[in-house]
Amino acid sequence: MSGTAATGFDPARLDRIAAFLDERYIAPGKLAGAQIAVHRHGQAAYAATLGMADRERGVALADDTIFRIYSMTKPLTSLAFMMLVEEGKVALEDPVHRFIPEWKGLAVYGAGTLTTGFTTTRTAGPMRMVDLLRHTSGLTYGFQNRTNVDAAYRRLKIGEIQKAGDLESFIANLASLPLEFSPGSAWNYSVSTDVLGYLVGLISGEPFEAFLQRRILGPLGMVDTGFAVRAGQEHRFAACYAPSASGGLALQDDPATSEFLKTPGFVSGGGGLVSTTADYVAFAQAMLTGAAPGGVRLIGRKTLALMTANHLPGGVDLPAVSKSLFSEAAYDGVGFGLGFAVTTDPAKTLMPGSKGEYFWGGAASTFFWIDPVEDLTCVFMTQLLPSSTYPVRRELRTLVYSALAD
Repeated sequence: MSGTAATGFDPARLDRIAAFLDERYIAPGKLAGAQIAVHRHGQAAYAATLGMADRERGVALADDTIFRIYSMTKPLTSLAFMMLVEEGKVALEDPVHRFIPEWKGLAVYGAGTLTTGFTTTRTAGPMRMVDLLRHTSGLTYGFQNRTNVDAAYRRLKIGEIQKAGDLESFIANLASLPLEFSPGSAWNYSVSTDVLGYLVGLISGEPFEAFLQRRILGPLGMVDTGFAVRAGQEHRFAACYAPSASGGLALQDDPATSEFLKTPGFVSGGGGLVSTTADYVAFAQAMLTGAAPGGVRLIGRKTLALMTANHLPGGVDLPAVSKSLFSEAAYDGVGFGLGFAVTTDPAKTLMPGSKGEYFWGGAASTFFWIDPVEDLTCVFMTQLLPSSTYPVRRELRTLVYSALAD
């Protein structure tokens, strides 16, 4: 479906998107299916749905297909936390140990091995709430496979895609491990947003998932978004795939037996949600304006501006401070705000775009971006792990921006 002149796109150029996705990814079997929705000036400009939701059962992708969005959960959690900041219940400069006392005086990894124990030093300063939001906390993900701290996360099953235990045991386990670096001194993609989810529940006095439903999902009409696929919706849940050794696709998570069909013990603010394209479009549109449909404001205008500014120390981009082997963003020309990556220099990204656009993606290759300069949002859904398999995100950005006529 192509957009109208009111959205400022060239319809013929927009129509290249579906043809490209089909030729490059769907027809060759690199992706089972894909869905994209582009909005500009508050109107639908383009949407396309291609391929299969479940190849094994012959189920076509549909407008209401439910996807694992993994780390695209992070911006919703960050928004929830900033709502509490606006209410004066917590401040960005607060030390995390104000609410998690056992985290006071966390040590930093020095040297040693898991068998002989860690050599550590004290942190140069406390971890602050802003460090959790911008991933400068010193926490990590086990799949980074970079240090002995990463290995300890894997040993304790901290931050894995399929999460075990509960938030309380997660917080206790993290208290027993050193940080990768002193908070605020570097950037590392991490379980920080899972900690934010725990804090939202602790500070608000209601379960994190209940807060998210009452304050964000409900007002935005995100009826298909949650931490599990709801009863009666199982037939709409997509299969998730991984590249096979032969170059095709292997089933990674069967929608008929997936853990996402069950209410989780670990409610992951960093990666636990399932959603639909339509639901996430509603969120993206709200994060462009700060308001829900009908004008109900979720977040103040100045708070939104604060969230989408670059908060990396010294205002640098990610290459200057990143210790991460993996993130959901390319590094050059990109900073990090309070829950989003932020483009600081479009020329350095080697992609068309705008200074100040903000974005993120999920482990199963899903992606969204918001461009306030162009008054544009784009949501892309598919189900392929890992997200680094193909450059489809960069390609889609190029295709969308090349279709702008005015």
